[in-house]
Amino acid sequence: MNQVKFSFRPKLLDCLKGYNRSTFTADLCAGFSVGILALPLAMAFGIASGVSPAQGIYTAIIAGFIISVFGGSKVQIGGPTGAFIVIVAGIISQYGYSALAIATVMAGVFLIIMGITKMGNAIRFIPRPVVVGFTNGIAILIISTQVKDFFGLQIDKMPEDFIPKCIAIYKAINTTHLPTLFVGILSMLVIVYWPTSWRKRVPGQIGAIFIGTFVALAMSKLGGWDTETIYTRFGDIPNTLPKFQWIDIDLANIKNLMMPAFTIALLAAIESLLSAVVADGMIDDKHDSNQELIAQGMANIATPFFLGIPATGAIARTATNIKNGGRTPIAGVIHCVVLLAILIFAAPYAQYIPLATLSAVLFVVAFNMGDWSAFPEMRKLPRSDDLVFLSTFGLTVVFGLTLAIEVGMILAAMLFIRRVSNTTKVMLVDKKLEGDLSKYSLEGKEIPEGVMIFRIFGALMFGAADKLESILTSMGERPKIAILRMRTVLAMDATALDVLDKLYDKLKSRGVVLMITGAHSQPLHMMEKSGFLKKMGEEFVLEDIDTALAKSREVLAKMKEDSQPQQQ
Repeated sequence: MNQVKFSFRPKLLDCLKGYNRSTFTADLCAGFSVGILALPLAMAFGIASGVSPAQGIYTAIIAGFIISVFGGSKVQIGGPTGAFIVIVAGIISQYGYSALAIATVMAGVFLIIMGITKMGNAIRFIPRPVVVGFTNGIAILIISTQVKDFFGLQIDKMPEDFIPKCIAIYKAINTTHLPTLFVGILSMLVIVYWPTSWRKRVPGQIGAIFIGTFVALAMSKLGGWDTETIYTRFGDIPNTLPKFQWIDIDLANIKNLMMPAFTIALLAAIESLLSAVVADGMIDDKHDSNQELIAQGMANIATPFFLGIPATGAIARTATNIKNGGRTPIAGVIHCVVLLAILIFAAPYAQYIPLATLSAVLFVVAFNMGDWSAFPEMRKLPRSDDLVFLSTFGLTVVFGLTLAIEVGMILAAMLFIRRVSNTTKVMLVDKKLEGDLSKYSLEGKEIPEGVMIFRIFGALMFGAADKLESILTSMGERPKIAILRMRTVLAMDATALDVLDKLYDKLKSRGVVLMITGAHSQPLHMMEKSGFLKKMGEEFVLEDIDTALAKSREVLAKMKEDSQPQQQ
């Protein structure tokens, strides 16, 4: 039995070999640029998730540091991302921050287990319609959470669910605060139309922060038009990291948090590994997916003890890191140092940032996050894929991410089983050329009278196991020997084996001898381990059709001998 070998080797160890001044200079420039970009994003993600902007910054610093130091990618930048907004806000609204902290730690444990058991490569088996469906759904939900602050609407408590939220926005649309809307639109235009030549050193989000804050202050001083800012809602931003503090564990909520925690872990795994794959293509490298999952788990276990929220690899920040010259995890560490310096020295000034500007930042993030071309693309694919995509998207928007992933994965699995089952065929074959090599073809071979040959093609799994029973209905005249050709069956499961066992019993009761030819190692191992080979007789499991036909002649001759005394 193969044992899973645990390995722990961060990419940082490999990158430190031959590390020199020029590499450090490139990492320094990249880390500084990413740190500047991460500031507005961390605050915006924190606010949208239902916590303070400072908690978003704490997460970016602590989780980002751990992911860079212990991760499996050379250039991955970690921190809070838009994917978590909906699930985090929902947990906080229903159970409070303490429950979120527990769920985040649980998610971290799940991620480490996934990394240790080498499930990193298995994440890619999640169907694209499911991934794109909930990604686009998340983007719509993020936009819906920012409409209130972008328009300055007067809504006492925004509903959590999408449809009630839309109704509340519709009813409050006449309370739109024009100065706030002006700042929001201006900030969005700055981000979208920020000069390309400036983006490398000063991201458009930073430009929007400065211009939006300046315009908001000018409108307040000169015209008396106040807009809501970070300070008016959250107060001062602390200029230090919080002290380590234990999490209050409510055992009563552990069961309720199990599924949300798994959802956080799954999202973190998908987004971080997707980001790492994109990064590999940009720097011509290959990340260690299992090491990356372990680092993501460590980060999510640590951040709640410093008032943090869930974190993962961030595609936009990782791409910015690469474009600015980052080539080792040192750039990610420097990005955390820059964020920490901003927190210590510039926190008092961040309180003047308008919430409408941060909403504009998230509008752009959500739009870039969605794969909007998927809607026309999915229409060109099989209807089943389109159904999975639309179901996952609709369920994400209307009922939330947890249910959407559950249903989306179940739908995808059922449709996959159906497709595999449709490719499995059990057919009666004759001397016609089957397109095989001469060794396996029936062309030119003499089939003794009383022998029927059936070929099984495809995976013999529970969705297609019942097709074995069609062998009985295919027998017009009762044969004396039935040969199953299984050389194109690469896999068999317990359900198919059970059906095969019952088929053998029925054939035996009719006096029909069953033979199997060309069985591969996996089906053969299952039949041997279950005792089916011993029950059937190992002499009837043969290598190829020639051997089976020769064995058939022996069996038929013996049957003839046994029947002669009775006739006399």
